[in-house]
Amino acid sequence: MRIPLDYYRILGLPIQATAEQLRQAHRDRTLQLPRREYSDAAIASRKKLLDEAYAVLSDGQRRQAYDASFLAKTYELEPESEPPSPAASVDGGIDPHTPQIEIQPDQFVGALLILQDLGEYELVLKLGRPFLTGGTASLKGGEYGDPTIVYSDIVLTVALACLELGREQWQQGQYENAAEALETGQQLLLREGLFAGVRGEIQTDLYKLRPYRVLELLALPENQTEERYRGMQLLQDMLHERDGIDGSGDDQSGLNIDDFLRFIQQLRGYLTASEQQVLFEQEAQRPSAVATYLAVYALLARGFADRQPVLVRRAKMLLMRLSSRQDVHLEQAVCALLLGQTEEASRALELSQEYGPIAFIREHSQNSPDLLPGLCLYAERWLQDEVFPHFRDLARQQASLKEYFADSQVQSYLEELPNETDTSSEWMAERSPASAIPPVQKVASPAFAGRTSAEAPAQVEPALARGEQALGRPSDEALIETARSRIAARTGTATLAGDRPVGEMGTMAAAERVGQSVIPSPAAPDRAGGGDRPLRGERPRGGSSGRPGSAATGSRRSHDPSDERGRSRSASTRSNGLLRYLPYVAVIIGMIGLGFLIAWLIKTLQISGTNQSQQVVEEQPMVELDVPLVTLIESPTDALSAATLTNESAQQLIEAWLTAKAAAMGPDHATDKLNQILTGPKLSEWQAAAEAEKQSGSYRKYTHKVKIAAVEQPKEDPDNAKITAEVSETTEFYRGDQLEDSRSDPELRVQYDLTRVEDQWRIQNWQVLR
Repeated sequence: MRIPLDYYRILGLPIQATAEQLRQAHRDRTLQLPRREYSDAAIASRKKLLDEAYAVLSDGQRRQAYDASFLAKTYELEPESEPPSPAASVDGGIDPHTPQIEIQPDQFVGALLILQDLGEYELVLKLGRPFLTGGTASLKGGEYGDPTIVYSDIVLTVALACLELGREQWQQGQYENAAEALETGQQLLLREGLFAGVRGEIQTDLYKLRPYRVLELLALPENQTEERYRGMQLLQDMLHERDGIDGSGDDQSGLNIDDFLRFIQQLRGYLTASEQQVLFEQEAQRPSAVATYLAVYALLARGFADRQPVLVRRAKMLLMRLSSRQDVHLEQAVCALLLGQTEEASRALELSQEYGPIAFIREHSQNSPDLLPGLCLYAERWLQDEVFPHFRDLARQQASLKEYFADSQVQSYLEELPNETDTSSEWMAERSPASAIPPVQKVASPAFAGRTSAEAPAQVEPALARGEQALGRPSDEALIETARSRIAARTGTATLAGDRPVGEMGTMAAAERVGQSVIPSPAAPDRAGGGDRPLRGERPRGGSSGRPGSAATGSRRSHDPSDERGRSRSASTRSNGLLRYLPYVAVIIGMIGLGFLIAWLIKTLQISGTNQSQQVVEEQPMVELDVPLVTLIESPTDALSAATLTNESAQQLIEAWLTAKAAAMGPDHATDKLNQILTGPKLSEWQAAAEAEKQSGSYRKYTHKVKIAAVEQPKEDPDNAKITAEVSETTEFYRGDQLEDSRSDPELRVQYDLTRVEDQWRIQNWQVLR
């Protein structure tokens, strides 16, 4: 049979190889045995091909004749002889211009091993798979050797080709293709029940590949639902094995807790708001503090963007889980604002210790009796800059509180909400046990880091002058005061409601009431609070006092008729009539007050929206979730495209160059990465050097250490820069597979000249300073 190999490739040498190089290559290849799982027959078959190649090329006359045939076959435009028939070749689709050699059937497994050594994994699969479909029956003739042994060797070679092909595609960023190759090899070994050790290697790679696959699949367009669903399933499997986002389980991906948190933050940009809501609400039930906060993000984003205040209220309930151990009063204030609960929003701001944002809110609430104007501006910018960017369907959407409150669906829902309570806020009513959820580490907001409460106001930009003047006009003050007085005057006679259903979450934990607190209904326990225990300062319901309208009813019950003796029948009739209409009067007053409140909020937003101020960075109570997952990003793409060079990006750039050099001058002579980091004469110089090494059958191995000493990027010429680095490098020189020399350069101080080419940094020259 004929196979697509030639004697030079079998020995791993160029056609110009000398007699000494032939001898050394043959010796090295003979000593380099394949994996221990191979049979002695496979090893002997491989050695037979190596000996045959050396015998032909070491004989002057035979080599001369072979070279003539080899060159003619390689460069002829048309084949002089008829191509071999499919029956005479392992594969009838071999390019006729590809050099081929005749082998005996018992050398077939040895040829597969040599192709495996050369990295021809696709060719190994192409040649080996036809023998697997028929099992040992396809080898029964005995010409290949013992059918059972030969079949086992072919299975092993094909599985290893799948393993190496998967790793190769992994390095190229083709994660799903890599997984497909690995799973093919794993299924083959499972079907045959062979080589459990190799099967374990493949499974280990599949576990480590999962985070990459999740990112690749979730990044696909939303219309590719099947692929994205597969990505969500992989993510769910990882979360289950880890016991949650911040759990201590092992999913065998190699990511520790901090790395996995960064991974979760990295994939959030590929998920929609509804996908994140489902995922993180489910994870929050473990319980998980990080998942709870991320669920709040998703609920707030959807509630605001889709005009669904019911989701905002669910976010408010989830925040109760964190409030016992974490300062989330700012987030609670935003929730209360979006629900029209201005007094609760003000109380939450008073409890907050986030000095930077509070200073910003105070600065933009000057000439106002409360902090609501600044809170409106802060909430709108927080939603726009810190919440929406983490959702693929909201990243480009504008946040407008004016449009939110003007929406009829929002107004209708807010009108039906229970009243605000004077004694306690909804989030102060009930909290999860302190031991149920650990505190979440705060990440310092860069905009306010290191500022004290006294310094914070001075650090925030000046108040918006036009907004202050507008807020100070008598007509506006009258409107605001009217709205506040209407809210304060709302009583619990007619508008107080019991526990209210809220979407999927069942019933709310406690009603918002004036002057009283109630326990949740026994039939509907508070899911956010975690139990049926009474709220702080509560008293059990008695009689009908907890029902809507109970205040008026109780008033009538306590009235003593004996005190009314001597009054006329007409006076009694008038009194009973007034009491009968009192609930309806209270409803009308409450609705008028809410109307004034919504009008005031819209007016405030119109005033605040005309002003400019600095962007406020919200402080997230999570473990550095905004840091990209460095363990999953192996390429220096970000450093290459960074407009401003830092020590970190400079380190990545120099590392990228030294890695590209090692690949170009290494055994594979991979020069594709050189044009990603070099430009100009240096690029041509190193491409030529790599080609020369390849032709001579030589290569080098490098190990290096880099420390950045200085980075210079002139402001007047930002597209050019200089990087000074301390570089230590060790080089090993190989001829064939034999180490010929080794050299260690002491620590060199090298200055690299960089320029931007198509918005990417490239090294155009360098010089050794010492």
